[in-house]
Amino acid sequence: MTLRRHLALAVAALAVPVLLAACSAGAATLPPIPSEGPATPTRAPTHPGPTYPPGCPTSQPAALPAGETRTVTITTDKGDITMKIEADLSPIATGNFVALAECGYYDGVVFHRVAPGFVIQGGDGQFGRSPDVIPDLVGSGGPPYTIKDEPVTTTYKRGTVAMARTGDPNSANSQFFIVTDDAAVPALSRANTYQIMGEVTAGMDVVDAITTAAGGVEIPETPVVMNKVTVSKP
Repeated sequence: MTLRRHLALAVAALAVPVLLAACSAGAATLPPIPSEGPATPTRAPTHPGPTYPPGCPTSQPAALPAGETRTVTITTDKGDITMKIEADLSPIATGNFVALAECGYYDGVVFHRVAPGFVIQGGDGQFGRSPDVIPDLVGSGGPPYTIKDEPVTTTYKRGTVAMARTGDPNSANSQFFIVTDDAAVPALSRANTYQIMGEVTAGMDVVDAITTAAGGVEIPETPVVMNKVTVSKP
């Protein structure tokens, strides 16, 4: 059994409660809820992996101060995605996301998972950094720490930006997803454990283009790269 298949089965297992709920609601065709796999996976034995960007956090960064917002822009070959990140939605998650973006952690990292009608997911800087993407491990890595969970206090919708996590408590680190379709909302809402950080304010056409470029394959062979991720204050 390949490692990719193993991870896929692990993700499916983590999503069992959600999928059971989806079956009862007639939405069994939804793919599993976004999950980033083990927080500390085993590295590929023949590949050392990329160097952790200097200056990036090695433990949970400070929370984003109450009331503050940031504009995060992801530049890709398909165009730019601009997001409004709001501290009051998830102070810990937003502080972590902004800190990683500011230190360059996301630069060169791919959107490794594209689930049509659901989400696009990226942020694995350990195994998903172009040109050294490790196909059998991408989606299972991240920085050398995780962050604390926070309650979800608003609703998911198309354009929502949220943290990915495993089924374990306090397991989110760097991976995040963007909701691509309102059809995903019932399943996400039933889980209600993915810390919402903000929403896309411009570039949903780019998100859709990334989905189209995957050709219906959830793990694209040629994933779209986040060439540059920048942070600014409104």
